Amino acid sequence: MDLFTLPDFDGHEQVVFGHDRATGLRAIIAIHSTALGPAAGGCRMWAYPSSDEALTDALRLSRGMSYKNAMAELAFGGGKAVILGDARAHKTPALLQAFGRLVDALGGRYITAEDVGTTTADMQQVAGQTRFVSGLARASGEVGGDPGPKTALGVFLGIRSAVRFQMGRSLEGLTVAVQGLGGVGHPLCRLLAADGARLKVADARPELLAQVREELDATAVAVDGILEEEADVLAPCALGAVLNERSIPRLRVRVVAGAANNQLAREGDGEALMKAGILYAPDYVINAGGIINVAHEYYGGSSEAAVRAAIEKIPERLTLIFERARRESLPTSAVADQMARERLRAGRAG
Repeated sequence: MDLFTLPDFDGHEQVVFGHDRATGLRAIIAIHSTALGPAAGGCRMWAYPSSDEALTDALRLSRGMSYKNAMAELAFGGGKAVILGDARAHKTPALLQAFGRLVDALGGRYITAEDVGTTTADMQQVAGQTRFVSGLARASGEVGGDPGPKTALGVFLGIRSAVRFQMGRSLEGLTVAVQGLGGVGHPLCRLLAADGARLKVADARPELLAQVREELDATAVAVDGILEEEADVLAPCALGAVLNERSIPRLRVRVVAGAANNQLAREGDGEALMKAGILYAPDYVINAGGIINVAHEYYGGSSEAAVRAAIEKIPERLTLIFERARRESLPTSAVADQMARERLRAGRAG
């Protein structure tokens, strides 16, 4: 495999492969761009079927972080880390510390945080080896901590703006199908229910599914069937590539707006959604609440009010994308990519 000719390489500045024999750490850190600041993005731990798939995920997620941070107007570039392994079976304090040393060796070019398979407690272990980490546990009233609820807030506000643009109405009485009930999906469901939405939910963890069903009077749906459920909004909040040539023709919604990264399996899927009459909220725009929280924590001197004010700009950005896409007859995903690349080019020129 030639790394430099991979479709997802996309001009990455640096890709680091880390291995620690003593702890079993196998990790990839991908730095897509530092044009706007140090590359920032979480650390995902996942049982990838192969190292090739782990690399592809790291590259796609890293590029997505460049676009996300650029669109959120943060002083961050884009990067991502993946640790190969089952977080439930292979994650240990020693392994996390070894990962922290790998991050530290990059001298601040990459800032890590939690992601799928890692937690704020894990980041405390990483922080024992490097200062280039955010998303740490904080005392009450301090900026920082678990970015999941902040991501959920941004997604919720983004769903409201997408529904208003597409349907000209509020969420009251509408049905939202939520795929994934983890650190973002669960708090998102609470916000949606409080705003009057009816919920259909799916998750591979039966106990979590039962909890959300009982707490929010949600309808439980099989994991392999949630994408085909009739609803007004689909909110993918699990892993990526769920929108593809097989799933898009079976969608029965008018809006797709969720927290998962890289929801489109390939570039052309954005056009397929547009042709199907489905409004797509580009994932890296709507799910930026977590990285906004991370940025305010990392650079310091901020407040919860300032974080919320920054997250509340997400609907404005989405509306600009929706309007431009309609005006130019382009997929919203293509418009967002174009806007993000323009900001990255301006950063490099500056």
